[in-house]
Amino acid sequence: MSGVQTIAVGADEGETRLDRWLKKKFPQVTQGAVEKMCRTGQLRVDGGRVKASTRLEPGMEVRIPPLPDLPAEPAPRAPRPRGPGVIEADAEMIQSCVLWKDEHIIALNKPAGLPSQGGSGQGDRHVDGLTEALMFGYKDRPKLVHRLDKDTSGVLLLARTDRIARALSEAFRLRSTRKIYWAVVAGVPSPRKGTIRFGLVKAGGRGHLGEGEKMIAVHPSKVDQTEGAKRATTDFAVLSALATRAAWVALVPITGRTHQLRAHMAEIGHPIIGDGKYGGSGQENLGDGWGAQLGGDISRKLHLHARQISFDHPITKKRVTIVAPLPPHMDKTWKTLGWHENDVPADPFEDEA
Repeated sequence: MSGVQTIAVGADEGETRLDRWLKKKFPQVTQGAVEKMCRTGQLRVDGGRVKASTRLEPGMEVRIPPLPDLPAEPAPRAPRPRGPGVIEADAEMIQSCVLWKDEHIIALNKPAGLPSQGGSGQGDRHVDGLTEALMFGYKDRPKLVHRLDKDTSGVLLLARTDRIARALSEAFRLRSTRKIYWAVVAGVPSPRKGTIRFGLVKAGGRGHLGEGEKMIAVHPSKVDQTEGAKRATTDFAVLSALATRAAWVALVPITGRTHQLRAHMAEIGHPIIGDGKYGGSGQENLGDGWGAQLGGDISRKLHLHARQISFDHPITKKRVTIVAPLPPHMDKTWKTLGWHENDVPADPFEDEA
């Protein structure tokens, strides 16, 4: 056991929660132990009682009671062998996705079909598993600070240090970042600009059609009465239309729920082209505002792309905007339909922001 300690909060540790600050310095301390020390007044900041969620500022002094010693570290596990050539090929692929980087942040243009993280049925090949190739001389792997669905392409941010990861995560939580997606949807939404406010709840069960990974829309008036439902908000704007059969839309997720954009567009009768889960991939669009396939030379892949992200840089404080070129299957669709990226405003909602 250690004795009583008093530690000053460092200059680069401001705006950190007390529980996270303490557990980073003393990994053997559990969340329950932190909360108990706060309740009993053993853990204090500048002499006063605090909560585990208290935000620390540089220069504050934290009184820490005796803590248990750190257990001996287990022997490191041997790295799992990989097939010959896989590392090099994947490293070249993920490095080619880098749109922008500085000493703090890396922005990727994630390809459609590549998961952000591992999970059920995702296998070992995902962005998070390839971050070793994105170290570029740093001692630590960069860390994902948000995710994109496997079949969604576009801008994905990684933080190169823990400090930046915390800052960007907080920016996402406070919604000070702005993400604009481009999609092709069945039919043409009317009105051409609006806001969708349906709540979302996970479907029950895990059937052979993947129901357990699907979200069900809930009317805003019923969200509070629906167990597990969460409020969700999406802004949309039509940028161009193909008669009444399809539309190029910009989407801004105000909240960040699972499959939010896909479920919301399907709920208003305009599923995203290529979305088999929410629009019926085998159903051809005949101009009635439904059907997630256009047929002809249009790809059957999901037409959803994280086009742009804007955020305040945690270090420079300057506003940074990253734009991701369309993936090959969507670029081909744009050419086929005669749409041009430069013919639309970068942010069609800007006059409302």
